[in-house]
Amino acid sequence: MQFGVFTVGDVTTDPTTGRTPSEHERIKNTVEIARKAEEIGLDVFATGEHHNPPFAAPGNPPVLLAAIAAQTKRLILSTATTLITTNDPVRLAEDYSYLQHLADGRVDLMLGRGNTGPVYPWFGRDIRDGIELAVENYALLHRLWREEGINWEGKHRTPLNSFTSVPRPLDGVPPFVWHGSIRSPEIAEQAAYYGDGFFHNHIFWPASHTKRMVSLYRRRYAHYGHGTEEQAIVGLGGQIFMAEKSQDAINAFRPYFDNAPVYGGGPSLEDFMRETPLTVGSPQQVIERTLSFRDYVGDYQRQLFLLDHAGLPLKTVLQQLDLLGEILPTLRAEFAKDRPATVPDAPNHDNLVIAARAAGLEEMTNNTPATDHWTGTRAEEGNRSHA
Repeated sequence: MQFGVFTVGDVTTDPTTGRTPSEHERIKNTVEIARKAEEIGLDVFATGEHHNPPFAAPGNPPVLLAAIAAQTKRLILSTATTLITTNDPVRLAEDYSYLQHLADGRVDLMLGRGNTGPVYPWFGRDIRDGIELAVENYALLHRLWREEGINWEGKHRTPLNSFTSVPRPLDGVPPFVWHGSIRSPEIAEQAAYYGDGFFHNHIFWPASHTKRMVSLYRRRYAHYGHGTEEQAIVGLGGQIFMAEKSQDAINAFRPYFDNAPVYGGGPSLEDFMRETPLTVGSPQQVIERTLSFRDYVGDYQRQLFLLDHAGLPLKTVLQQLDLLGEILPTLRAEFAKDRPATVPDAPNHDNLVIAARAAGLEEMTNNTPATDHWTGTRAEEGNRSHA
């Protein structure tokens, strides 16, 4: 089980002081948060991709993640969103392979469609093509990392003729891909088709919705022949805020909640805590609430928390990370209890390389095409066998 934090990189005024950090300050603080994440023993740091105010999240996440890679040794560096709809798949293949080499394999990415409609025309795209772009662009990206001399023609970009993306993925193994979605079943289907991971943001929506989305992905993952439903690779997001006493946590977080760009003006903090996974309270309450997620999604592989949203100052965010570090051993131990042996570990570069080498040995021994590096099955084969 991997635990980590993600940031959306918002530049928001602190409602308790009236102070707004500069973009420079927010960017530098993000690097400090990532370093702190490694210090307390977290596994993953993830950043969003945004191109509009009020965000200082990178428009090109590999720039930030490369800087963090140079200052960390163990942390997996991920995206909380890579815009598969408006980015050129060729550029994505090159940038993330390059980052993968710089970080010695400590890289994966989460594909998404973004949080704002205007981003589409900014990059010459039409929001009405959102799902179609996500499907076509990833189909190309998937091939670019696995094939050389590609001939390709699609609807939304110019054709490729005998094209090879460089640099090639480290050790011949592409970064692991999570498909992130809050509400789109088509994205859960896409993740299942390829045998990739499915990440449900798990913020803003009730548990019943998360359960439906993850259940769909698990069923379709099995349908395409990648393994059983419980072997599907699932990640969840979530937001937490802690204090030793629960009421102190609520009192401290309320002004940030009430004025947050994504929360303010809607349901009350108490209503939101009751109806969604948002957890504000004592460390024990955060432990219990997080463990309860398994009740409706099953055993899963990655849990990311949002800690730095809504204008919270860096000092407070670092304090929250210290509290998370204190409960991390308990979370690890409790999630490990009674976890079926058939549930796979979270993907990382090392175990993907081992799987790839095993698949290559199988090909040499049996003179049969190598199977998928992670799932052991090629999606197109699974599709035919279950048609």
